Amino acid sequence: MAEDCLFCKIAAGEIPATVVYEDDAVLAFKDIAPQAPVHVVIIPKEHYDSILSVPAGDDIISHIHTVANRIVLKLGIADDGFRLVNNCGEAGGQTVPHLHYHLLGGRNMEWPPG
Repeated sequence: MAEDCLFCKIAAGEIPATVVYEDDAVLAFKDIAPQAPVHVVIIPKEHYDSILSVPAGDDIISHIHTVANRIVLKLGIADDGFRLVNNCGEAGGQTVPHLHYHLLGGRNMEWPPG
Protein backbone atom coordinates (compact mmCIF):
# COMPACT_ATOMS: atom_id res chain seq x y z
CA MET A 1 0.00 0.00 0.00
CA ALA A 2 1.31 3.42 -0.96
CA GLU A 3 0.99 5.95 1.83
CA ASP A 4 -1.70 8.59 1.20
CA CYS A 5 -3.02 6.82 -1.92
CA LEU A 6 -6.81 7.13 -2.12
CA PHE A 7 -7.29 3.89 -4.03
CA CYS A 8 -4.93 1.94 -1.74
CA LYS A 9 -7.05 3.10 1.19
CA ILE A 10 -10.23 1.99 -0.59
CA ALA A 11 -8.65 -1.40 -1.39
CA ALA A 12 -7.65 -1.78 2.29
CA GLY A 13 -11.19 -0.98 3.44
CA GLU A 14 -10.10 2.24 5.16
CA ILE A 15 -12.40 4.31 2.94
CA PRO A 16 -15.86 2.93 2.14
CA ALA A 17 -16.91 2.14 -1.42
CA THR A 18 -19.83 0.43 -3.11
CA VAL A 19 -18.10 -2.74 -4.28
CA VAL A 20 -19.22 -4.31 -7.55
CA TYR A 21 -16.52 -7.02 -7.74
CA GLU A 22 -13.61 -8.20 -5.63
CA ASP A 23 -11.02 -10.96 -5.75
CA ASP A 24 -7.50 -11.37 -4.36
CA ALA A 25 -5.93 -9.02 -6.94
CA VAL A 26 -8.62 -6.56 -8.03
CA LEU A 27 -11.35 -4.37 -6.56
CA ALA A 28 -14.13 -2.74 -8.61
CA PHE A 29 -16.45 -0.13 -7.13
CA LYS A 30 -18.98 2.48 -8.21
CA ASP A 31 -17.48 5.88 -9.04
CA ILE A 32 -18.58 8.59 -6.58
CA ALA A 33 -19.09 11.08 -9.43
CA PRO A 34 -20.54 8.88 -12.21
CA GLN A 35 -20.25 10.06 -15.80
CA ALA A 36 -22.71 7.46 -17.11
CA PRO A 37 -25.53 5.35 -15.69
CA VAL A 38 -22.91 2.62 -15.13
CA HIS A 39 -19.54 3.96 -13.96
CA VAL A 40 -17.28 1.48 -12.20
CA VAL A 41 -13.64 2.02 -11.25
CA ILE A 42 -11.47 -1.10 -11.47
CA ILE A 43 -8.18 -1.09 -9.55
CA PRO A 44 -5.46 -3.57 -8.73
CA LYS A 45 -5.10 -4.00 -4.99
CA GLU A 46 -1.34 -3.74 -5.41
CA HIS A 47 -0.18 -0.18 -5.98
CA TYR A 48 1.13 0.80 -9.41
CA ASP A 49 1.39 4.54 -10.15
CA SER A 50 0.11 4.00 -13.69
CA ILE A 51 0.08 1.48 -16.51
CA LEU A 52 3.69 2.53 -17.15
CA SER A 53 4.82 1.07 -13.81
CA VAL A 54 3.48 -2.43 -14.40
CA PRO A 55 6.50 -4.72 -14.83
CA ALA A 56 6.87 -6.77 -18.00
CA GLY A 57 5.35 -10.20 -17.49
CA ASP A 58 2.91 -9.06 -14.78
CA ASP A 59 -0.59 -10.26 -15.71
CA ILE A 60 -2.58 -7.57 -13.84
CA ILE A 61 -3.70 -5.76 -17.02
CA SER A 62 -5.03 -9.00 -18.51
CA HIS A 63 -6.76 -9.80 -15.24
CA ILE A 64 -8.39 -6.36 -15.11
CA HIS A 65 -9.76 -6.93 -18.62
CA THR A 66 -11.15 -10.32 -17.57
CA VAL A 67 -12.78 -8.67 -14.56
CA ALA A 68 -14.26 -5.95 -16.82
CA ASN A 69 -15.82 -8.72 -18.95
CA ARG A 70 -17.40 -10.27 -15.86
CA ILE A 71 -18.73 -6.92 -14.67
CA VAL A 72 -20.37 -5.94 -17.99
CA LEU A 73 -22.10 -9.32 -18.10
CA LYS A 74 -23.21 -9.00 -14.47
CA LEU A 75 -24.53 -5.46 -14.99
CA GLY A 76 -26.26 -6.28 -18.28
CA ILE A 77 -24.41 -3.82 -20.53
CA ALA A 78 -22.36 -6.27 -22.62
CA ASP A 79 -24.81 -6.41 -25.54
CA ASP A 80 -25.43 -2.66 -25.84
CA GLY A 81 -21.77 -1.71 -25.50
CA PHE A 82 -19.54 0.02 -23.02
CA ARG A 83 -16.26 1.91 -22.72
CA LEU A 84 -13.17 0.82 -20.76
CA VAL A 85 -10.76 3.73 -20.19
CA ASN A 86 -7.30 4.01 -18.67
CA ASN A 87 -6.02 7.55 -18.17
CA CYS A 88 -2.25 7.74 -17.85
CA GLY A 89 -0.43 10.81 -16.54
CA GLU A 90 -1.66 14.33 -15.93
CA ALA A 91 -2.10 15.23 -19.61
CA GLY A 92 -3.96 11.94 -20.11
CA GLY A 93 -6.47 12.89 -17.40
CA GLN A 94 -5.19 10.66 -14.59
CA THR A 95 -6.20 12.33 -11.31
CA VAL A 96 -5.37 9.49 -8.88
CA PRO A 97 -1.81 8.15 -9.16
CA HIS A 98 -2.85 4.50 -8.88
CA LEU A 99 -3.45 2.34 -11.95
CA HIS A 100 -7.18 2.22 -12.62
CA TYR A 101 -9.74 1.77 -15.35
CA HIS A 102 -13.12 3.43 -15.74
CA LEU A 103 -15.87 1.15 -17.02
CA LEU A 104 -18.71 3.24 -18.46
CA GLY A 105 -21.99 2.12 -19.95
CA GLY A 106 -25.74 2.46 -19.95
CA ARG A 107 -25.76 5.28 -22.53
CA ASN A 108 -24.28 6.05 -25.95
CA MET A 109 -20.66 7.16 -25.70
CA GLU A 110 -19.51 10.24 -27.62
CA TRP A 111 -16.38 10.44 -29.78
CA PRO A 112 -13.95 12.01 -29.39
CA PRO A 113 -14.14 11.42 -25.65
CA GLY A 114 -12.48 14.65 -24.52
